[in-house]
Amino acid sequence: MINKEEVFTLRGAKSQPNILVIGDIMADRYIWGAASRISPEAPVPVVNVKNETVTLGGAANVAQNLFKLNAKVSICGVTGNDPIALTVLNLLKHGKIDASGIVADKSRPTTLKTRIMAGNHQLLRVDRETTADIQEHIETRLLNKIEAKLRHTDIILLSDYNKGLLTYNFTQKLLQLCQANGKKVMVDPKGLHYEKYTGAWLIKPNKRELAEATVTEKIETNEQLIKAARKLISKTKSQYLVVTRSEEGLSLISKKSHHDFPVKAREVFDVTGAGDTVFASLGYFVACGLDLATACELANYAAAIAVSKVGSVAVTIDEILSLINEHE
Repeated sequence: MINKEEVFTLRGAKSQPNILVIGDIMADRYIWGAASRISPEAPVPVVNVKNETVTLGGAANVAQNLFKLNAKVSICGVTGNDPIALTVLNLLKHGKIDASGIVADKSRPTTLKTRIMAGNHQLLRVDRETTADIQEHIETRLLNKIEAKLRHTDIILLSDYNKGLLTYNFTQKLLQLCQANGKKVMVDPKGLHYEKYTGAWLIKPNKRELAEATVTEKIETNEQLIKAARKLISKTKSQYLVVTRSEEGLSLISKKSHHDFPVKAREVFDVTGAGDTVFASLGYFVACGLDLATACELANYAAAIAVSKVGSVAVTIDEILSLINEHE
């Protein structure tokens, strides 16, 4: 049972947790319009553009979610040296997120996902990115920036979108640095090579990612889920796995225990950014000193709010409390 008073006190707390987000920084561009006819050139809809918006994506969206929850946030990562990078930096500055840990790399573009929307329906997504590994001199600059921030950091969140930042070498150096400074690291993973996350305190895969990472043919039952999760815990030497299970909610698993948290969503409108919301919420509530089970329960409510809205959205404590009241 969630202690609502405990959550409510976080809402106006003067003492904010300091959270460092490290990961793939992106921008999400939305082109909004109406589609009422088919093109004479090809069997595709013609979109009459009404508006364009750009929001933070990837690790930057995690940082934005943390700020909305009342954390002091710093972000480290890589952008290109291009106009979209300036837009991202301006959005971070507007959101009061410390972006001094970002390194501009002329050899790559800033990752940009452009979605063409007709009303609230997505017709097409166009990606501009490179997934090449970061160069050694960029890695060194980033590690120096991260080391300078660790002393004032309560928890570190690694947001991996497999865009070339969190390579095996960089991630292992980073985790060893955090361990040496006594800092917990939470990981939102991507890809198949989970050995690079060895030493993380918590890893948050979804059910499909867990099956792929453990070469499990299928995960259909709780027993199969727990077996695969403990296999991954053993492989990465992590203490906890939080497995997001879509319409089934999420599960918290360790070597000796597991707990399921049923889904709280009333309706699913758009899943864009929901994983970032869960991850940010977990990190925030753990950094505030709440136990991990309570943090999972609250993250579950945050996810329910996120999927009921269009696009990547940040969730507030007020919204979480409101939804808890509705469920009660």
